[in-house]
Amino acid sequence: MITKLEGMPEGVIGFQATGEIAAVDYRRTVIPALTEAARAGDVRFLLVVPSFDGMTGGALWEDAKVGMEHLRAWKRVALVTDIEWMRQATALFGWMSPGELKVFPLARRAEATAWVAA
Repeated sequence: MITKLEGMPEGVIGFQATGEIAAVDYRRTVIPALTEAARAGDVRFLLVVPSFDGMTGGALWEDAKVGMEHLRAWKRVALVTDIEWMRQATALFGWMSPGELKVFPLARRAEATAWVAA
């Protein structure tokens, strides 16, 4: 499930992902917010992942499309998680992400929010 985080700094869209992620999560939550942010200018994206049980095939497809549809709009992405394999995968493949990408532990969520907003 993906839920939108409220109280983000101006220009930042934030989400929390937990459990299993489905395509409907992207269509209902992420895509509308991302489209609106891209229209307004730079995309500054905060993703908090305290737990993760996988993604459906449709969610994987939606995830790939999300990154490419507004390729030039991505400014910064902050991934906030203590899940070690996500941290390692981001270290290995983060260079392929649009915009600047940085990973933070859950305990440094406030710092991640400030960084992505800067």
